[in-house]
Amino acid sequence: MKQSTVIFIVVFSTLFISSINALSNEKATMTINSFEEGGSGGGPSECDGKYHSDNTLIVALSTRWYNHGQRCFKFINIRYKDNSVKAKVVDECDSTRGCKNNIVDASEAVWKALHVPKSEWGETIVTWSDA
Repeated sequence: MKQSTVIFIVVFSTLFISSINALSNEKATMTINSFEEGGSGGGPSECDGKYHSDNTLIVALSTRWYNHGQRCFKFINIRYKDNSVKAKVVDECDSTRGCKNNIVDASEAVWKALHVPKSEWGETIVTWSDA
C-alpha cells in the first residue's frame, strides 16, 4: 500500500508542476520583428541559431516567458480581438538587452494572419496561451 501511495504522489506532483508552467490568456504587447538575416531581430534565433522567413508564423517571447528555451519550437495561440493564430516560438526577446517584459515579438505573417490593421502594426495588445 505504501508503494502505490508514493507512486501516486510522484505522478500527481509531476502533473501539478506541468500545469503550473502552462500559461493561459496571458496579456501581452505584440511587437513586430523580422527574423530574416539583416532584419530587425539582429542575429539568428536563440532556439536553433538560424534565420527564419518573415512569411512563417513565428515569435520571440520575452525572457520570462521564453523560460531558458523551454518553449523553443513549441506553439502558442495568439488572440487579437476576434482572430487567433498558432505560432511557433523560435527566439527570445531578451529582457536583459532592452526588450520589455510581457512581449510577444511576432513575424509579419502573424500580424497578417491576425488581420491587424496596418495602422496598428508595430505594437498592439494581444493575449496568448500555450497551444
